[in-house]
Amino acid sequence: MDSGVIAITGVMAAGKSTVAQLVAERLARSAHVHGNDFNLYVVGGRARMDRRPDGSVSSEAWNQLRLRYRLAALVADEYARAGFTAVVQDVVTGPLLSEYVGLFSVRPLHLVVLDPDAAAVARRERDRPKTGYTTWTVEECVADHRRDTERIGLWIDSSEQTPAETADELVDRLDEARIA
Repeated sequence: MDSGVIAITGVMAAGKSTVAQLVAERLARSAHVHGNDFNLYVVGGRARMDRRPDGSVSSEAWNQLRLRYRLAALVADEYARAGFTAVVQDVVTGPLLSEYVGLFSVRPLHLVVLDPDAAAVARRERDRPKTGYTTWTVEECVADHRRDTERIGLWIDSSEQTPAETADELVDRLDEARIA
């Protein structure tokens, strides 16, 4: 692949960061764009995607999430315009996925959804130094993701794969991931 965008998504602890880095390392000219970094740049007034007692999330949190997606797409597009393959990863599930892929203007655009089962996600969450699951459980997030996310792009069940095996499968099946 000479240039373009590979967007990798899935629930928290699905392996997106690790797999995206491994994919970028397999490409001759690439950049790894971490979507969550744009969230971390907000110092004052950061709104977390935490569930309130009534089950809702604040409108400010949704606005900041969409801002983060727009910024990541802009950066990925600019890397691709400069001749790199931009491998961008973030948590994008449910109805937001269609909105998210519409933010990228560079072609080709590939979408890969990492879809490990809840047991694999729980194991990975336990084994990593950071904690992503606070107001939702792993089981809720995986169930919501599978029920509410449009089946576009390449979906990979990485439950029983190492990150390297998932990266290899992604690269081998990249043509199946092309959505634009």
